[in-house]
Parts: sequence; C-alpha cells; structure tokens
Amino acid sequence: MPPASPKGRPNQKQRTRKDLLDAAARLLREGRRPSLDDVAEAALVSRATAYRYFASIEALLLEASVHVSAPDASVLDAASATDPLGRLVAVDDAFTVMIRDNEAPLRLMLARILERSVRADAPADLPARQNRRAPLIEAALEPARASLAPDAYDRLVAALSIVIGTESFIVTRDVLRLSDDDAAAVRRWAIAALVDAATKD
Repeated sequence: MPPASPKGRPNQKQRTRKDLLDAAARLLREGRRPSLDDVAEAALVSRATAYRYFASIEALLLEASVHVSAPDASVLDAASATDPLGRLVAVDDAFTVMIRDNEAPLRLMLARILERSVRADAPADLPARQNRRAPLIEAALEPARASLAPDAYDRLVAALSIVIGTESFIVTRDVLRLSDDDAAAVRRWAIAALVDAATKD
C-alpha cells in the first residue's frame, strides 16, 4: 500500500470542519437554534471534536450563516469553457456579491477567528478558516491547467486566493478607500497579470 499523502490529514480536517458547517446550516434552514451538541450529532462527529473546531455555538452559527451564501461551481455555468480569465472574473464577481450581501457577519466572523488565533489554547493543528475560494479558482483555471507547469499552477492558485475574497475586499474598501468599481478594476488587472505571469513561467 502506498504511503498516505502528506495532504491527507489537512484535507480530512477541512472536510470535518465543512461537515460541521453544513450540519449547522441544515439545522438553521429547518428553523432550529441548535446547540453545539446538536450540530455534532448531525455531522456525525463527537462532541469533543465539535468543540475543538469551534469554541462556541455562536462562532459556528455565525460562520454557518455565511457558509450557506458562499458561491459554488454553478457560477461558471454561463462562463466560457475555454477562457480561464473570464472564468476567474466570474468567480471574483460571485465572491464580491456574496461579500457585499454578508459584510457584517463576515467581518464579525473574521474578528472571532483572529481573536481565537492568538489565544494560548487555540488548536494549532486545525484549520482556522474554511477554504472556499481555492476550489472555485481551480475550477475556473481548468481550461488552462494542462498548459501550466505544476509549480506555476500551484503558485497561481495561491496568488489568486490572495486577490479574490474577503481580505481583498476589506483592503480595497478600508485601507485604499476605493470605490466598488475601482476595486473591481484593480482586482481584474491583478487577476490578468497573475495569469499572464503564470503562463510565461
């Protein structure tokens, strides 16, 4: 039997975290106000596991309210099947709409995550955030994947993950004080520049 991939455990932990968020979202859609124990049972994990991933039910439900609004691969349905740049812009647009619609809970969620990250009892072996953007970025890049060297592809996904998402939105709004249109133009320029650089790499 081949050795386990070094990414196996981190990926499993991301899946466990996602299972907890999915379970919380289902219970919320049913009109319930679940406890952390309720969510753990629905996610088929132990109570101790749930408490390791989320310090409180409030933190879990806050992120679950954002989780259900996150874009999925359907945002690429209307995009060209052969134009990775256009597909990446579609992903960026979808995330921007989601962020604008959920700005207050997203900021609160980030504040809770950052606060927990500096606590001495924060579990260092668990993902602090759910990676929602990279899978969509990878789906958008599918038409170009065969033409990119593996290292260049991995760097491109990582670099695009910096440009697309909540942190970029906060920087352009809070730090740079850009209008929404100017912020979108900057992100499009950066996306195009990164794709071009990866293609030439």
